[in-house]
Amino acid sequence: MIERAWAARAVFPPEEVAQVKAIACELPKEHGLPLSRFSRAELHRLVLERGVSEASASTIARWLSEDALKPWQHRSWVFPTDPDFLAKAGPVLDLYQGRWAGKLLHPGDFVICADEKPSIQARSRIHEPLPPSTGSRGQRVEHTYERRGALTYLAALDIRRARVFGRSEPRGGIAPFDRLVWQVMRKEPYASARRVFWIVDNGSAHRGQRSVERLERRWPNLTLVHLPLHASWLNQAEIYFSIIQRKVLEPNDFDNLAGALRQGIGVPTHTVG
Repeated sequence: MIERAWAARAVFPPEEVAQVKAIACELPKEHGLPLSRFSRAELHRLVLERGVSEASASTIARWLSEDALKPWQHRSWVFPTDPDFLAKAGPVLDLYQGRWAGKLLHPGDFVICADEKPSIQARSRIHEPLPPSTGSRGQRVEHTYERRGALTYLAALDIRRARVFGRSEPRGGIAPFDRLVWQVMRKEPYASARRVFWIVDNGSAHRGQRSVERLERRWPNLTLVHLPLHASWLNQAEIYFSIIQRKVLEPNDFDNLAGALRQGIGVPTHTVG
């Protein structure tokens, strides 16, 4: 039976299989179809109409699943548009490696990644979530909910010591971000540190030379380092926020903001581990 099944698979020559895969990797509009992507049925119909192959839809699906290319999948991404991308990204990557201006960081230097996670809603579901059941059914969460308020979570991650300083605010902005900086910089070892590098993106709370002058004037041992435009993914605080999203916020079922706070958002200081 196994030999018979293998023989059935071998009916289609490799050239034909490759041609089907090539069509699957093309956009439907190139074939005059008003679609964004092919479904299995639509690809099968096109292959039959064009006389490319008489393989079944399930056979075509198997060919595609076995291939390294997954043309039906897509990911969004941002193309770097900052003309000084390398010049700005280089110092940040050097800090992650423990270097600044071509020299190793001093033991009294600290590197902090800071960012904001805005519009965190407390959503009260109108029905209690259903627990996982036997079989393959996971937890079920009611789609309909009532909004119970929102907050912004600000965090500063000491990347060399895996320590997080966090606070919650009703909204973001310059004043809330400055309070986060104050929360960190007034504590030891940062208050008496040789240098404290703050890596931030270009959000309105810490954008441009004005933010550099404001913060470095207030904190003489602080050095503000901006990421390139549209490069927040270089900020390691984003990794921490992704953990918060997966382990604390989802599936987001809180009767009020205090419930979200008790789950870990807004805890002043804690260690990542």
